[in-house]
Amino acid sequence: MREDFVSKALWVVQVLLAALFVFAGVVKLMMPVEELVKEVGMPGWFIRFISIAELLGGLGLLLPAMLRIKPTLTPLAAAGLVVIMIGAVALSFPKGPAAWVMPLVVGILAAFVAYGRWRVAPILPKGASW
Repeated sequence: MREDFVSKALWVVQVLLAALFVFAGVVKLMMPVEELVKEVGMPGWFIRFISIAELLGGLGLLLPAMLRIKPTLTPLAAAGLVVIMIGAVALSFPKGPAAWVMPLVVGILAAFVAYGRWRVAPILPKGASW
């Protein structure tokens, strides 16, 4: 029963995080690089890299688990997104709590998915059984 609740909670968080990261990645990829550089203050190539990583990480939160093809990629995608959120917190920390609280919460949720899908409620590949 507990594992069923945790699994459902993980799915809810995975879907929400996937929507957030796919949206963020696509928006950054569609914006002009000059505007992003002005806003964020990092090199354009790095912002593009982060955008692609967010997009792929968001897809990685859902697709391997839903399709049950290489579902071990889901906690890896979540762990990669934790790293991105650590960077986001570090960069936004000097701007005050209003700037870094949201990336911190998102990072904690991504860590919940990484740990939960790795240890608590892993998803088995197609055809596998306990």
